[in-house]
Amino acid sequence: MSLAIQFADITAAAARLTGHAHRTPVLQSQTVNERTGAQVFFKAENFQRMGAFKFRGAFNALAQFSPAQRARGVIAFSSGNHAQAIALSARMLDMPSVIVMPQDAPSAKVAATRSYQQGRTASEVVLYDRYTQDREAIGRELAQARGMTLIPPFDHPHVMAGQGTAALELVEQTADGGPLDALLVCVGGGGLISGCAVAATQLNPGIQVWGVEPAAGNDTQQSLAKGEIVRIKTPQTLADGAQTGALPPSCPHQA
Repeated sequence: MSLAIQFADITAAAARLTGHAHRTPVLQSQTVNERTGAQVFFKAENFQRMGAFKFRGAFNALAQFSPAQRARGVIAFSSGNHAQAIALSARMLDMPSVIVMPQDAPSAKVAATRSYQQGRTASEVVLYDRYTQDREAIGRELAQARGMTLIPPFDHPHVMAGQGTAALELVEQTADGGPLDALLVCVGGGGLISGCAVAATQLNPGIQVWGVEPAAGNDTQQSLAKGEIVRIKTPQTLADGAQTGALPPSCPHQA
């Protein structure tokens, strides 16, 4: 089966991110090691620009826009972190952005997204009701109407490749201790684990990759069991980034 991305896409993304993304630290906790009976490494992506790994994929995607795409700008839908990442990346690359966010998104994330867009009069935040409205449809309609390029939060090869650079760095940063036995990756839409799985298994074929998601929003677990993408109702969970269903197999976007 052909994958959406290859290891070469991740190394190319790493080159694009050099000088723009932070090489985040790898931390350890003696308490966690003692309780698990293992040596556990934490890739501290909370120290990434705008506070999350999402910057990696967003910047990698926008950095590959043509001059015409940059002039028209980018549109994205997100509950918060992808929104901030796209807004910040767009500002850094001098292009307008429109971000579709749920009206009940954390106010700090909405405010941060708007602050990243300052100075671009063509940029804006569009709010919607996550329980009654379809953010994908809103994003597609706005992209078509305004001629902007839609970059989804996870179902896009450039986003996946950018997120995979987190695992690339992790393996490099822990190399002195020998190969990692397992990689645990949080799963929302699947972009992070997609990129990280490609990077980690290329560098260490024997590694086990485990996805971790809220029990109330286990669409990935259900999808793996059924062998096809399963869409679920918007879950009620404290993990606001997981309060969405899965995208259909082919998310339309202008590449």
